[in-house]
Amino acid sequence: MKKTLILCFLLAYTTRLVSVAQTPAEWVWWNPAKSDFPVIEGQGWTGKDLQNPYDRLPAVAEKTVRKEVWNLSHNSAGLMIRFRATTDQVVVRYVVGNKQQALPHMPATGVSGVDLYAGNSDGDWLWAAGKYLFGDTIQYRFANLEPNDSYKRGREYRLFLPLYNSVQWLEIGVPKGVTLTPLPVRLEKPVVIYGTSIAQGACASRPGMAWTSILGRKLDRPLINLGFSGNGRLEKEVVDLVSQVDARLYVLDCLPNLIATVGIKPEDIKSRILESVKTLRQKRPTIPVLLVDHAGYTDGSISPIRQQYYSDVNTLMHQAFVQLKAEGINGIYLLPKSHINLDMDAMVDGTHPTDLGMQQYADAYEKSIRTILNEPVGDLSTMRPRTQYRDGSFDWEVRHRDVLDRLKAKPPRIIFMGNSITHFWGGEPRGSRINGADSWNSVLEPLGAQNMGYGWDRVENVLWRVYHGELDGYKADQVVLMIGTNNIQLNTDAEIVAGLRFLIQAITSRQPAAEVLMVGILPRRDGEIRVAALNEAIAQMTTEANATFVQPGFVFLKPDSKIDESLFSDGLHPNAEGYRRLAGALKPYLKGGKR
Repeated sequence: MKKTLILCFLLAYTTRLVSVAQTPAEWVWWNPAKSDFPVIEGQGWTGKDLQNPYDRLPAVAEKTVRKEVWNLSHNSAGLMIRFRATTDQVVVRYVVGNKQQALPHMPATGVSGVDLYAGNSDGDWLWAAGKYLFGDTIQYRFANLEPNDSYKRGREYRLFLPLYNSVQWLEIGVPKGVTLTPLPVRLEKPVVIYGTSIAQGACASRPGMAWTSILGRKLDRPLINLGFSGNGRLEKEVVDLVSQVDARLYVLDCLPNLIATVGIKPEDIKSRILESVKTLRQKRPTIPVLLVDHAGYTDGSISPIRQQYYSDVNTLMHQAFVQLKAEGINGIYLLPKSHINLDMDAMVDGTHPTDLGMQQYADAYEKSIRTILNEPVGDLSTMRPRTQYRDGSFDWEVRHRDVLDRLKAKPPRIIFMGNSITHFWGGEPRGSRINGADSWNSVLEPLGAQNMGYGWDRVENVLWRVYHGELDGYKADQVVLMIGTNNIQLNTDAEIVAGLRFLIQAITSRQPAAEVLMVGILPRRDGEIRVAALNEAIAQMTTEANATFVQPGFVFLKPDSKIDESLFSDGLHPNAEGYRRLAGALKPYLKGGKR
């Protein structure tokens, strides 16, 4: 026994020595609340509108909403901070307002903890485990992180904040010598969720496992969590505040706080549903509204009275929905209990979800919202929208913002969507490398063409851009697709063709009057045979998809069907002469170009 104790002590001591040895002597700290631009995502109001930096309602709400709602609005549920860094360690230290850092049915890691996710260059999310210490100052240390993936571009991090506590101050630290780049709040219109404790996050084990957080990652959209534990009651004062946010979608999920035990009469519950929708529709006539059933209690099958509670309010919800539709109110949708479909082990106490229940909630919401927003996903990687950060010569997110700004300022007639072959051609927003400016300026610019190529893009990256605004708000005559070559090393020909078909459908649903011109994949060094076969399959698909196919790649081939290296800079990207020949071959097929 004595030898065992000595061994345990030596192991603990050795571990501590290793830990100390790995801990850098100096840290650089960043306080997001003091950033020069908004970085706290998940808020409908910012800056001077707020009483505290991490609040969820504006300061003026203190005079209008009930005290319970106002107090809960200080909880940082749904708030997230984004930054980019190449580091193997991140430390977060912060102070919370409520010294009760855990609840009887919810751990401190969910109530008062933070949660860190790291992205890779292909747009996938990785979870980082943190060692935490709860006290007057809470500290999370994320160590032994892989600073880079194979592209060596660093990582985007997303830090999710406490679900049931308020952040008084917070700092994020990285070792001295590491560059931490704060990322601004995304400018996309958010999904706004007004709900109960279930929306606020009870009883997730950690902030990233709240269904709202999971949903935000699935949709890759900003999301505002206005869940108020025990107090999501469709109150006019709160609905008026919700309507102030210019949203992509409003979600009303308040029935769990409107059951019989609350003391609100059935006719008043129905009235609140009707008036909430009408208020939102009056103030935001084009923004869709999703009404949500009570998802039920997992002990409902054995407790008739509990089953009656949620059945009654769901009946009222369906009656209200039918009445709204009958009154001609459009843009409203219903997520029924049967589609949420929680199983027996999905709740902690029969009411609040476990992490399993949170995942089931998020899955149901994603399916419903993707239908509403017309953003379907498929089973193949080429049919699942993704961002990327593979090319260090430009910032993919910044280019997306620049493209959206230019589309508003100067709507184009012809859109070129593609990868680096398009990106490096010419036009605005200007790329860091331009190989064919003369042919772009002389042939494409006069036709009103817009360069929407992004270096290293794949089919799924263009799909993300289509889903996130690059074809919205204007009418184009033609969309030219030059995409797919970067999928060749990862996907089969069938997967690439299926992804292109999926992409064309997404494009035509947003630009129904525009012709889709699918440009065959250009021949590439040592890939000529496969590209030729792939283009045959793409040509067949475009006929079925009601698109036009053109194969200008012949201008790059010698009589032996090998590429003419003199027309390329690297066997893949055309040089200036290559772009001139490509422009000549494409011009007869472009709207306004002469055959």
